[in-house]
Amino acid sequence: MLTVLMECRDQEAELAQTLSILVSAAVEGLVSDVIILDHASRDGSSRVADAAGCRFHTHWDIKDVLRSARGEWLMLLEPGARPQSGWIDEVAEHLAVQKQSARFSPARNYRRPFFKRIGRAVPPLEYGLLVPKRHAISVAKSGMSLEVLAKAEKTIRLTSEMIPAWVAAARGA
Repeated sequence: MLTVLMECRDQEAELAQTLSILVSAAVEGLVSDVIILDHASRDGSSRVADAAGCRFHTHWDIKDVLRSARGEWLMLLEPGARPQSGWIDEVAEHLAVQKQSARFSPARNYRRPFFKRIGRAVPPLEYGLLVPKRHAISVAKSGMSLEVLAKAEKTIRLTSEMIPAWVAAARGA
């Protein structure tokens, strides 16, 4: 089973988009819980998370949050990111067979223009991260963000694609 973690700040619409994609994975038994770590949102993010049955934290210690996760694997996402069709089966297979962290592949139809990709470092959570819970707990330090936690991970790439969160933000979610 898998626990999904996201950090948000005033991202109600983006959060709703990502959570809607996770519903089918929850129904199939892949996603056991979703944890939202909020940075003083003043929009309806807490209502969206509550309606979806997520745990919503406004104050937290990352190690405590990771320990409380129900799944033995964690999927770290940005609000607004959307895994594409086929991801549930591939992630379930990865969790059953692999021991290594993984990221989704960039969605071919949602790439930044060529000149905006040159010299640009890809943010560590742009294509999500699957990481064993035990490993995440061992590297986490108090006050650490999910992005910093994801930054140093050595990963393999899944064939399933992810539409990154910046697409939702660019379209005004």
